[in-house]
Amino acid sequence: MRLSWRAPLAAALTIAALLAGCSAGSPAPPPATTASATGTGSPQTQPPAKPAGSAVPQASATPSPAALPVAPGAGALPQTQAFPHTISAAFRNAMTDLWRAVTAGNPRLARPAFFPEAAYRQLKAIPYPDSDWQYRLWYDFVLDVGAAHDLVARGDRLVRVIVPESEAAWVYPGACYNTIGYWHVGGARVVYTEHGQQRSFGIASLISWRGVWYVVHFGEVLRPVVTGVVDQPAVGPGIPGPPGGC
Repeated sequence: MRLSWRAPLAAALTIAALLAGCSAGSPAPPPATTASATGTGSPQTQPPAKPAGSAVPQASATPSPAALPVAPGAGALPQTQAFPHTISAAFRNAMTDLWRAVTAGNPRLARPAFFPEAAYRQLKAIPYPDSDWQYRLWYDFVLDVGAAHDLVARGDRLVRVIVPESEAAWVYPGACYNTIGYWHVGGARVVYTEHGQQRSFGIASLISWRGVWYVVHFGEVLRPVVTGVVDQPAVGPGIPGPPGGC
């Protein structure tokens, strides 16, 4: 079950701390396969339209001072095949920023954790990748942060983020309208406590740039209605996955 959200973003709340997630080994890129076309982008013949009746929240190039650095400037550098691990400082900072954004209802706090616009410009074989990033990816992320903010309660604390690294797959150039390959994993779980009860929700898609995991789809990859979504909220840690996608 996914939870939808349409309300405005709320004011800042208490910031929670992050404990590091688990890590698996670094598999080599698998043999070439055909990935799903339902991924981080689709062909555009003109700039994506601004959603009707809605102000598009702008992603500041300079994150809030409260945001932790993830990999400053990395988006402008060339991609590598380095496998992103969850034991890194970059991952811990990214998930801390994501949790702060959710608890505060302020998506800008998670800007360093979100896939860099400069990297997306290199990655996508579509016209107007910057517009697609701004008006689709970032816009959906803002809505999803608002939905997750409505789900959590004041005083909730982050426990860990579970990434099913054994299910991560290398998406080869040419798949999903991409010119560059990257690692992808779906269905990571954000686990937190609420009044002593463990709860969780998912991260629909993480993809890599230069050995760092970034959020690219938070609540849902494809949505029939432009609305915020919480991915698979559950009592307990939930079930990571499923694999696949791009």
